[in-house]
Amino acid sequence: MERKKNKQPKLHLKSGDNVLVIAGDEKGNVGKIVSIDMEKSRAIVEGLNKVKRHIKPSAQNPEGGIVEKEAAIHISNLMVINPETGKAARIGRRLNAKGKLERYFKKSKRS
Repeated sequence: MERKKNKQPKLHLKSGDNVLVIAGDEKGNVGKIVSIDMEKSRAIVEGLNKVKRHIKPSAQNPEGGIVEKEAAIHISNLMVINPETGKAARIGRRLNAKGKLERYFKKSKRS
């Protein structure tokens, strides 16, 4: 019998997390995750990695023109910020007392 592969990768990030960019053009900047693309392992961070897109005139935007929007950043370039210390920290997963998986900060051992 062949083993089934988990289709959805496990990520250390969730929407709404405050993150620090640790690599790339936006290195050192902090933002909040708006959305995550699981298949491509990329996240859109609010206010970071802005790109310009040329938009054709349409019913919603009769003028068309150039629009600035956020582009996705690979999740390997993001670290979650610990709200207690305000610094970026590594995250692990463990079972809590109720038997559910929870995320915790590896250094402080707190969830």
